[in-house]
Amino acid sequence: MYDFLLTSQQLELKEEVRDLVRWVPREMIVKMDRDEIRFPREFLREAGRRNLLGIRYPKVWGGRELDWVSSCMAIEEIGTLGYIFACTFGVGAELVCDAIIQHGTDAQKERYVQPLLRGELFAAEALTEPRGGSDFFGATTTAEDKGDHFVLNGQKRFIVGAEGADFFLVYARSNTDTKPHEGITSFIVDRGPGVTVEYLYGLMGSRGGGTGRVRFRDVEVPKENVVGRVNGGVGVFNTMMVPERLGTAAMTIGPAVAALEVAGGYTTRRKAFGQHINRFEGVSFQVAEASMLLDASRSLVYTTARAVDAGEDPATTRRYISETKKFVTESCEKVVHNAMQVMGGIGYTDVYPVERHYRDLRLAPIWTGTNEVMSMIIAHEWYREYAEQVARRRAARTRERDLEADAVNAEATEEKVYE
Repeated sequence: MYDFLLTSQQLELKEEVRDLVRWVPREMIVKMDRDEIRFPREFLREAGRRNLLGIRYPKVWGGRELDWVSSCMAIEEIGTLGYIFACTFGVGAELVCDAIIQHGTDAQKERYVQPLLRGELFAAEALTEPRGGSDFFGATTTAEDKGDHFVLNGQKRFIVGAEGADFFLVYARSNTDTKPHEGITSFIVDRGPGVTVEYLYGLMGSRGGGTGRVRFRDVEVPKENVVGRVNGGVGVFNTMMVPERLGTAAMTIGPAVAALEVAGGYTTRRKAFGQHINRFEGVSFQVAEASMLLDASRSLVYTTARAVDAGEDPATTRRYISETKKFVTESCEKVVHNAMQVMGGIGYTDVYPVERHYRDLRLAPIWTGTNEVMSMIIAHEWYREYAEQVARRRAARTRERDLEADAVNAEATEEKVYE
């Protein structure tokens, strides 16, 4: 942990979070991985009781009015328990809350945010559909305007927290006669008549988080449950990409830390060829690589968190967040890979938790936008920024160094063929 980046208040919060982590019974972790516990209600209730849910939000709604650096620090600590603990912690107290806090009414905040942050209600974000996850604007769930209410029909899948959710943040097509991004609305949908949750996935990892399919059959949603404005769901979605992807990056570090610590303990005790195996470069160099990747991951997370807190240009922040999500999730997968490798065969068993972290973290580069989508965003935003930079220089007629000219044969213009 980069404690030197944290304030005294943040360091105190870290100890509070670590105390919650110590409180979690081993049996809860084991039963969740076996799908004997389908949703960690008791964990979220305890987090709410300790006022650790939604720490970035105003105190009047149950938060602590802290910042993104604090949030990233906390969710990393939660992740040491297992990736699914951080996922369920973040889905309700970060994603759904974020949408309502930023775009909702005071009545919505009082009815949904306050009890959620107290651990009395649970929520899930219903975005992904069977026909596609990354294709958000291809949503087929419909919301028909009936005057004082909407009627929802459709289904969502791979919804983390669905099994235990009391309400859902749902995106649905409310206008089919316009461009996709102009006809989607975000709704708060209570779990009630017409809402069916099916807990049906045999997940490779990240089990026990209530991941399921949600069906909506003629569900009546009052207009006061619209989040933001009608047909303005894209605005909600765009702001949600911050907690979804930056939060994902931060939470991914926790399981990687746990796996490396277990591997470190093993390699300093295990002997082969007459000495501890951490003396062999084949082992210690893999640990060194893992340590380097973890430090680089934290550096990106905290730098990006500070950029968000500072109100950096949203488009530039979008690139930072995409880079962070991609780099951190891929790096932490490598960290856990190295941890298992240096432990050898025993790391592949359930005698140690490394195999669980290995399975769990395979989700990280997939959900909240695949890393291929992150690459698309990074490239798009980089070229946009480059074009703007060139245009500013030309407009200002500033004399910048011509970097292209710093070559021995830079004047060989006949060799510079572009078409």
